[in-house]
Amino acid sequence: MKARLPQGMGGGPSNMQAMLKQAQKMQEDMANLQTELEQTEYEVKAGGGAVTIKMNGKKEVTSLEISPDIVDPDDIETLCDVITAAVNEAVKRVESDASEKMGQITGGMGNLGLPGLF
Repeated sequence: MKARLPQGMGGGPSNMQAMLKQAQKMQEDMANLQTELEQTEYEVKAGGGAVTIKMNGKKEVTSLEISPDIVDPDDIETLCDVITAAVNEAVKRVESDASEKMGQITGGMGNLGLPGLF
């Protein structure tokens, strides 16, 4: 008499090989996406457009433009606040974009806290 395992249980080496191939493909897709994200440029404006930050996917500021209208030697604090807000928003946008795109590849597996996925 032959024992039957429920669907998806067992399956022998071919099932394991298929899972390994799928994991390898996911890893390759994630590496390709990471490269693509690092090359993406994000632009954020703050202070009604008075400050423009450009940042790449590595979270490196590649450009900073400041309108002369916001430069007031007697109010440096406002300029600093606007620059800080622009940088923080740019970082959030990079992280949000990366998280969304990685989630499409992993199918939400990154939320499981598995080491080495991100």
